[in-house]
Amino acid sequence: MILNYIWIFFILTAFIVAFLKLLFLNDIEIFNRLISAIFDASKTGFEISIGLTGILSLWLGLMKIAEQSGLIQSFAKFASPVFSKLFPDIPRDNPVAGTILMNISANMLGLDNAATPIGLKAMQQLQALNPIKNTASNAMIMFLCINASGLTIIPITIIMYRLQLGAANPSDIFVPILIATSASTLVAILGVGFRQKINLLQKNLLFLLGGFALFIFGVIYFFNRFPNEKISAYSSLIANFLLFTIICTFIIAGIVKKVNVYDTFILGAKEGFLTAVKIIPYLIAILVAIGAFRASGAMDYFNNGISWIVGSCGFDTSFVDSLPTIIMKPLSGSGSRGMMIDAMKTFGADSFSGRLSCIVQGSTDTIFYIIAVYYGSVAIRKTRYTLPCALIADLAGSITAIIIAYLFYF
Repeated sequence: MILNYIWIFFILTAFIVAFLKLLFLNDIEIFNRLISAIFDASKTGFEISIGLTGILSLWLGLMKIAEQSGLIQSFAKFASPVFSKLFPDIPRDNPVAGTILMNISANMLGLDNAATPIGLKAMQQLQALNPIKNTASNAMIMFLCINASGLTIIPITIIMYRLQLGAANPSDIFVPILIATSASTLVAILGVGFRQKINLLQKNLLFLLGGFALFIFGVIYFFNRFPNEKISAYSSLIANFLLFTIICTFIIAGIVKKVNVYDTFILGAKEGFLTAVKIIPYLIAILVAIGAFRASGAMDYFNNGISWIVGSCGFDTSFVDSLPTIIMKPLSGSGSRGMMIDAMKTFGADSFSGRLSCIVQGSTDTIFYIIAVYYGSVAIRKTRYTLPCALIADLAGSITAIIIAYLFYF
């Protein structure tokens, strides 16, 4: 329901702004740009969905092997002590716990190509447990909000962009991103946990959070041992090594359990193709609304208004140049990436705005994309409080990113 209102808001706001620009500014090209943006967004939505087909087929094929071999059940048993507290509606030792664990792990390691298909598989398993098929369950909401918080340990893509755009020290945003993304994930868990009345002071959950904190410090210590120019190369090596190790582990587990690996893979790959087709209308809908909102100039007016308000209150406005990335991040992954690159090109890769845009880009994930794709894959229409909790986590990540940027670079 909330997505319905937001979609209408974006479209109607774009029309009103475009009409006013035509009426008062005599901008006769505004509706040409608006329609062009809408058609481009439709094309992009379709291309992204089709582009996901191969990846989905690959990973859902591998996931099917993991299921048949019992590997997912093993992951579920491993995660059960914690997940039974964080996802109380999921039956103990249910395979979906293992799938969720794998999805979160892939996100943490920056393995986007692996995380999305595994996440979609988790949504299908959660939907099987969902008593009201068109409404998001509590477990779905917790899972989506953790995903939307974008917990990432190795931001290899952002480091590579900084390297390409001439940053003197491309990896100097590593620790700030780690802090910002951890803050957004913590707020996501606390927010949803409070809404669902989950006792977050339980021993297993405290152990998880403490272990996670130690892991973060361990990662920081490990990478600080290397020269800055080596961090990007080692991050990429570790991520790709883990990715290929996962693939080989699934296949070996299938062989050990005497699973017909090839036929099982084909069966899962077919599910991946069907899932990609289901995503298309949901993704096109949200991208069209965002494209129209941007093309009308409404986004620019919003940024200028924020800058004026901040300046009038006597605060520093240096962070305002990064607002396009901050605003676009929950709306469009490619859009916010473009804003980040534009900030580095305009102000410099090592400028305050350039670095802050990178930290924001790595602090959370693309909320509307995740909600549209994940819920769309299982035909969920009533998302309940998913979006508010995800947006609060995104806000926490953005605020933390701004504070950290001022502490580190201003």
